[in-house]
Amino acid sequence: MVSWVLTECGLKPLPRIFPRLRDGLASNSSFPSEVRPLPIFKSYRLVSSLGVSSGFRGNSWALNVSAPLRVTSVGEGDENRERNSGVNGLEDDGEFDPGSPPPFRLADIRAAIPKHCWVKDPWRSMSYVVRDMVVVFGLAAVAAYFNHWVVWPLYWIAQGTMFWALFVLGHDCGHGSFSNNPNLNSVVGHLLHSSILVPYHGWRISHRTHHQNHGHVENDESWHPLSEKIYKNLDNVTRTLRFTFPFPMLAYPFYLWGRSPGKKGSHFHPNSDLFVPNERKDVVTSTACWTAMAALLGYLSFVMGPLQMLKLYFIPYWIFVMWLDLVTYLHHHGHEEKLPWYRGKEWSYLRGGLTTLDRDYGIINNIHHDIGTHVIHHLFPQIPHYHLVEATEAAKPVLGKYRREPKKSGPLPFHLVGTLIRSMKQDHYVSETGDVVYYQTDPQLYGPEASK
Repeated sequence: MVSWVLTECGLKPLPRIFPRLRDGLASNSSFPSEVRPLPIFKSYRLVSSLGVSSGFRGNSWALNVSAPLRVTSVGEGDENRERNSGVNGLEDDGEFDPGSPPPFRLADIRAAIPKHCWVKDPWRSMSYVVRDMVVVFGLAAVAAYFNHWVVWPLYWIAQGTMFWALFVLGHDCGHGSFSNNPNLNSVVGHLLHSSILVPYHGWRISHRTHHQNHGHVENDESWHPLSEKIYKNLDNVTRTLRFTFPFPMLAYPFYLWGRSPGKKGSHFHPNSDLFVPNERKDVVTSTACWTAMAALLGYLSFVMGPLQMLKLYFIPYWIFVMWLDLVTYLHHHGHEEKLPWYRGKEWSYLRGGLTTLDRDYGIINNIHHDIGTHVIHHLFPQIPHYHLVEATEAAKPVLGKYRREPKKSGPLPFHLVGTLIRSMKQDHYVSETGDVVYYQTDPQLYGPEASK
């Protein structure tokens, strides 16, 4: 398997909306960590020449440049246009239009968030890792000690939830919100994600693509909408499995190997079109760590017996997969009112981020590190998870109706299962045309009554 993963396949990098960051580019603290000023490339050639006067008669020089005189941040031009548009999120009849440009800028949201919310404390971050690992090993020890049919189902649910919590901490490492030390982030991220069979760098890079293109029909990476053409070209089995509960909640491992319909590549293969050449060594490292974990699980299955490993690890692993698919899906789908998706000039980083949803998971909020506070996380992924709730509260007056208040959960978020099923019955594809589009429903998928 390792030799397969490391073979050359000749795939080219997938085009992106804007160039991927390269090593050595200067950062700017006024921008989110994953949204920085565009680097200057010759291919832009937006200004061909600039005459510079010397101040002396008859002498002048031409300064050839290959980029605009002022390099703006991603979406800055869109934000300025949105700021001056006077739309204010209202249609002609005064109703709120979620697809309209917001009357505020990304900088306005940033200014509303207290400064201490941006501070990353590696000791505090590590304390959550220690806490979660103690719980994981404690649960396994208790379940193995009692080894009773009443205990095992409770263990599977609890341990699968804790695997999901480990993923969220590794997710912080991938964003750089765990600490300011990239080496610490990489080491902890690999340990956490490899332990639950996630290739850290492969996932980190594709997840960065998701954040950089959130809300874009073609360029988003996670749970992006299918175009009507791709949807109708799916075979009946694939179409039914993708939109029938609970099958989409088991999709993540298959996505890691083959991505979504309409996209090619693998999170394990260094030559996948998910990655550019200077990222291939990172992908090889993560694939090797994943392979080592898979080998360890095989060894433990031989020593302890496959049935015991099934109970201790593999069933909780699939519970974790269901958590991951549930949470990531519901952060981008299932609101009572339709959410916009964008193409072309209508898309901007800000407008795309505002299509995400906050969710309340009851007592699970603390266990999975407040990942439900998703709008602010998408706009500013460098904010540590333990500051997201406070940052969200501070930003509410600026966001207004562009942040949809989540439905209050009971102790456990059972209400989200109904939301998930309803969305799968209604959100099937988007139109091939239009720069602001909404999900449409295929009434023939389940029959005319099922989509109601």
